[in-house]
Amino acid sequence: MQLNINGRSIEVEATGLRTLVDVLRYDLGFTGTKEACGVGVCGACTVMLDGRMVASCITLAAQAAGAQIETIEGLGDRELLDPLQESFIHNGGFQCGICTPGQLLAAKALLAENATPTEDAIKDWMMGNLCRCTGYYQIVESIAAAANGQGA
Repeated sequence: MQLNINGRSIEVEATGLRTLVDVLRYDLGFTGTKEACGVGVCGACTVMLDGRMVASCITLAAQAAGAQIETIEGLGDRELLDPLQESFIHNGGFQCGICTPGQLLAAKALLAENATPTEDAIKDWMMGNLCRCTGYYQIVESIAAAANGQGA
């Protein structure tokens, strides 16, 4: 099947029952996408599929064929971080890092829909992304700072 990942077209052989997270991580080396719960409720495996957030642990790779997929690796790079990444670093929006890729992609989706969200809007939007380290205050602060152009 043909997958379009972070602006690159990649051909991969995968059975129809393989999940997108498994194909991304184990077949293609996009290890930034994490699997935590495996049932689509924690948000750690969040990727963007045609501009929509999806839980890649419950999305079949075949469902993503031909769509535009964005993983955390497509958000920024070592030379030029995305403003959200800068803000998470500056404001301590991550701890262990397991949930961070999903948090960042969810925050990107939020800011694409609402460039100036209130604190309550951020909290409501981010409810589907769990952090076991309880870094929620810093995550909300990081997103608010990025929205206000004060991330770093």
